[in-house]
Amino acid sequence: SPSIETPYGDFFAHGWGERCNINSLPIAVNPAGGMNSYWEMPFRKSAHLTLENLGEQEVVLYYQIDYVLTEVAEDMAYFHAQWRRSNPLPYKQVHTILDGVKGKGHYVGTYLAWQVNSNGWWGEGEVKFYLDGDNEFPTICGTGTEDYFGGAWNFEHPQGTYGTYSTMFLGLPQMIQPDGLYRSQQRFGMYRWHIMDPIRFEEDLRVTIQALGWRSGQRYLPLQDDIASTGFWYQTEPHAPFISSIYLDMLEII
Repeated sequence: SPSIETPYGDFFAHGWGERCNINSLPIAVNPAGGMNSYWEMPFRKSAHLTLENLGEQEVVLYYQIDYVLTEVAEDMAYFHAQWRRSNPLPYKQVHTILDGVKGKGHYVGTYLAWQVNSNGWWGEGEVKFYLDGDNEFPTICGTGTEDYFGGAWNFEHPQGTYGTYSTMFLGLPQMIQPDGLYRSQQRFGMYRWHIMDPIRFEEDLRVTIQALGWRSGQRYLPLQDDIASTGFWYQTEPHAPFISSIYLDMLEII
């Protein structure tokens, strides 16, 4: 089982098959298609990197990998990244970002691609981190989706529209709007890197996010949105095998 398995764009913090510029510490996406990753990826014996084109059209790819052959400490954790998608998210369910992670390590980042399938605000849901045997109640519980990604008050700035931003550790760089014809639904891309604030675990880790809006009477509305996530973490080996969910139809944007 690989340590990293994600769609190409989501790994570089821009989903939906559309490029946007990212100006962060571990990931930089620059005009006109330069995608750069600075995540440290230690290995002891060998490293094997593949890119698979699932489409029918041939593409041109060029790349550069920088590495150094040196001693790796016995307790050095390995880099991992995993992609998941809920399309649509079942009613009253949470989207799971990570589950089944066993071992010792630290969580370092989240990328979310979020399609809104209803009117109104969509970001009341909390990000929750279940650490080392947590069951019903998580060790860490957020205060809202936009808060987790470093924004506030619905990301609304200036009034009446979403304000995009890209910073060293967090951002909402991607906002895709309907065109009034064939392009439906609002879509967003958000990232949060836990580099200065890694979330450490000794035995196991599970990460989820709620999808909540508002309905009449100031009641929560469980959303049935299209949510794709990539979780980034380091852990000691061996890691639990990934349950692969990446195939062409699963990646389709509809």
